[in-house]
Amino acid sequence: MFKKILIFCMLFLVIATTCSGGMHTVAFAEGEVDISSKSACLVDYASGTVLYEKDANKHLPIASMVKMMTILLTLDEIDAGNLTETDMITTSENASGMGGSQVFIDPYVEYSAGDLLKSVIIASANDASVALAEHISGSEKAFVSKMNERAQELDMKDTHYVNCTGLPAPEQYSCAKDCAIVLKEVTNHEIYHKYSTIWMDEITHPSGRKTEVVNTNRLVRYYDGCDGGKTGSTNEAGCCLSASAKRNNMRLISVIIGAENSQTRFNECSKLFNYGFANFESKEIVGINNPLLSIAVNKGKCDAVDLYANEGYSVVAKKGEKPNIDVDFSAPEKVNAPTKQGDVVGKAIISQDGNLIKEIDLIIKADIDALSLKDCFDKVVYSW
Repeated sequence: MFKKILIFCMLFLVIATTCSGGMHTVAFAEGEVDISSKSACLVDYASGTVLYEKDANKHLPIASMVKMMTILLTLDEIDAGNLTETDMITTSENASGMGGSQVFIDPYVEYSAGDLLKSVIIASANDASVALAEHISGSEKAFVSKMNERAQELDMKDTHYVNCTGLPAPEQYSCAKDCAIVLKEVTNHEIYHKYSTIWMDEITHPSGRKTEVVNTNRLVRYYDGCDGGKTGSTNEAGCCLSASAKRNNMRLISVIIGAENSQTRFNECSKLFNYGFANFESKEIVGINNPLLSIAVNKGKCDAVDLYANEGYSVVAKKGEKPNIDVDFSAPEKVNAPTKQGDVVGKAIISQDGNLIKEIDLIIKADIDALSLKDCFDKVVYSW
């Protein structure tokens, strides 16, 4: 009985808290998930709610999972228009000489940004990572500064990067929760999924030589719904994995740090996914596809217009439990024409027991022209 009360209270707290900032924890039953790795975290993608954690804020080496931030900054550059997948990048001797996992790029030749990005996402290539870093920022050191700046923007308080590859460095560390945050950001990019779901491929070098690449994340092939993630493995960090999987309308992010071997990280990451999908469900509170209300249009070519949420909002809850969430609207009774698509004319106010959770803009999705003099005359005649 006490355990049921505890679960209910923790669920109440997480739902009553805004999910626009950091991550929040919902209760789980002790013993339901047995994780032997040093640290672990299971997060609902939509709300940021932590469904399971084990030493999730502990500072630990994460090996090649560092490359998730390298990937994110590269995707940011593409989104900003500063880089395209077809841009050619001249490699350096420093990049081609990186040890560890690599695709054996040649120095002083050109590779497409897309091939280098693919090499990092699929094969965890250290040489391709440094080549991208040098191209974007001029040097790996300058790129690492950007990595730490981006981590601060994402409120990753327990992360410090020293290189862009994850090769061992005493001052480099992260934690399971922060790894979930950066994977969540990467998952927002369509280009990432273009490569993350590939199991086997090859890179063709300028000389014509080919290098086969195999996805280091076995779950994209063997776990139903898994479409991305990043492995990592060093003697210092042990075996690590952050992965994302989606089933129906629910996406989860699972992170394992410090597993004793490679198979354990895949098993325990899958175990967290299984726990999440079996016990929780995502509840859409506000959607973006259906109108939330309709208001009148003054002096427009139509009499009314529908209002839509500018963004969706969901919460996660134990299966069978109904979140007690209220949605109210603040909007004028009418809007004056002309209007433009995207105009903000109100807000959806999400709360629980009078406590504000989130406010979402209500927008118009269509242009509405104002009535001309002829339109007004025709309207009067028609009414008469």
